[in-house]
Amino acid sequence: MWIVRLALRRTYTFVVAALLIAVLGAVSIYRMSTDIFPNIDIPVVSVVWQYFGMPADEIETRILLINERVLTASVNDIEHIESQSLDGVGVIRIFFQPGAKIAEAQAQVTATWQTLLKIMPPGITPRTSSATPPRPASRSTRPPSSGSRICKGSKRSPPPSRASSRRGTWTRAT
Repeated sequence: MWIVRLALRRTYTFVVAALLIAVLGAVSIYRMSTDIFPNIDIPVVSVVWQYFGMPADEIETRILLINERVLTASVNDIEHIESQSLDGVGVIRIFFQPGAKIAEAQAQVTATWQTLLKIMPPGITPRTSSATPPRPASRSTRPPSSGSRICKGSKRSPPPSRASSRRGTWTRAT
């Protein structure tokens, strides 16, 4: 109650204080840096394997798991690998350390899947191997047949899973 009495007795003081707060606020907003969304350049290479007619769990165990293991052993500067298997399609996203040479990384990834074509099912093709920036997760109207997996680093331990006996530090992505 004492602040109200003081404000009524000294109105000019409170008006000047309010104007001073408003002016200093406007000046600080004007001088504040406007980089709210910084430029994030994380090098990513995506490989899409297609083999129509193969169920998602077989895509995962026969194609993606083998490819991920070879990638972690033969490609430099990998931060982590994400993969997703659907009916007839498997997608692997390889995230590299910031500052990694994307042309070199793409060449290593391409050499890896070209080597793996010998042991893959006949007629399978990796549709793309391209350098892309990571995109935010989009909502799909159709849920995937099998969950997405994320492998961080090259640590290996068996996860609790119902689909197969996969190895790796896998976590479910939503």
